[in-house]
Amino acid sequence: MILLYVLGILLMVVGLGLSIALHEIGHLVPAKRFGVRVTQYMIGFGPTLFSRVKGETEYGIKAIPLGGYIRMIGMFPPHKGEDPNAVREDSTGFFQQMSEEARQWDSSQYGAEDRHRTFVALSAPKKLVVMLGGPTMNLLISVVLTAVVLSGFGMPHVTSEVSTVSRCVVPATASSDASCEGMPEAPAYAAGIRPGDAITSVDGTHVEDFNEMSSLIRKHPNESVEIGLVRGGKAITVRAKPVANEVVARDAEGTPVKKADGSYETVEAGFLGVTGTQELKPRPLTEVPGVVWEQFAGTAKVVVTLPVRVWEIGKAAFSSEERDPNGPMGVVGVSRLAGEIVSQDSPGFSIKEKAWTFLSMLGSLNMALFVFNLVPLMPLDGGHVAAALYEAARRRVAHVRGKPDPGPVDASRMLPVTNVIAIAFILMSVLLIYADIVKPVTLFR
Repeated sequence: MILLYVLGILLMVVGLGLSIALHEIGHLVPAKRFGVRVTQYMIGFGPTLFSRVKGETEYGIKAIPLGGYIRMIGMFPPHKGEDPNAVREDSTGFFQQMSEEARQWDSSQYGAEDRHRTFVALSAPKKLVVMLGGPTMNLLISVVLTAVVLSGFGMPHVTSEVSTVSRCVVPATASSDASCEGMPEAPAYAAGIRPGDAITSVDGTHVEDFNEMSSLIRKHPNESVEIGLVRGGKAITVRAKPVANEVVARDAEGTPVKKADGSYETVEAGFLGVTGTQELKPRPLTEVPGVVWEQFAGTAKVVVTLPVRVWEIGKAAFSSEERDPNGPMGVVGVSRLAGEIVSQDSPGFSIKEKAWTFLSMLGSLNMALFVFNLVPLMPLDGGHVAAALYEAARRRVAHVRGKPDPGPVDASRMLPVTNVIAIAFILMSVLLIYADIVKPVTLFR
């Protein structure tokens, strides 16, 4: 089990590494295509573990696997007082930017022969292509993985094949460890329904899945109904009398309905005493855009409320409060979940279900990288995108008003704010790692 747990962590590290590598390729390819001189392509930060120079670019892997960057010359125009033919070197990685811009942003100089190959020399549309290339790669990865999960594996679907049969009737409000002592026998058990039976009809109405069967049963409290079954390939019928019982309320899709306080609503309805069998049912590719949009909207909501969610995580990490399982997680938390998925040996959780869960999580992570990197703040890609859009608008206004071209936007003027935001990101990452260690989110209990 320990080996499988470690394997899950390694698989997630590889998956995240490939996602980061492809993100940076999304920056690298258009930058080179537009003639920008790219001096480095690195996965990770800190000391270099391995690198190789090919052409004018050094490709390598660094020790701290918390991101990546490409280094392009001349992302900022020369400041007043500097040699107008000089350009400076910078990177798309925000940790690298913070250290270089804060302490050494003007230390690397290049000659006039490279001035036309700087990032700042690009037109605003080309700058947008370069900076949006990284997030776009993450979006494409998320879409592909969603398509594989949705149409290749399928979405969870509960069939009418009986998985378990209750021996007695227990109210929904009873504790999970309540015994059958003194409780009436469950109608399904009394009627002879057993695990493995496939329920095909209720009171003469054909049913396709468990939700349809359950909805019909709920309508017949204390009424005897005929139930069609397939057992061992043979069709049989039995009669059962669903009892009126307090059960969890469900919506039209069969999803349990929750109250404002988080508890489940209950209603009195017919109770048979069976559970269906969950399986993955492939969905058509036409449903992929809708699912991707739902993922985007949900992720955007998390990103917009990130400061509040991080504050709640901090309170939970340093108190006895429960941590929100749907809140943000760090690299440690994601890796632990991957370990849980691969090492889980619960009945019914096959390799197929493990692969489905793992790929779903990796797809969600890439959607998170896409949305988070679009936040219009330096040093994120979205900050550079906002600067390029402002530059295009400023030049357009100057052209309409018949004034001289104001030139490229000097994003380095935002350096103080950039450093503050970068430090905030580091502190947030440290907090998430701490919370993932002392109060981890788990999928299985």
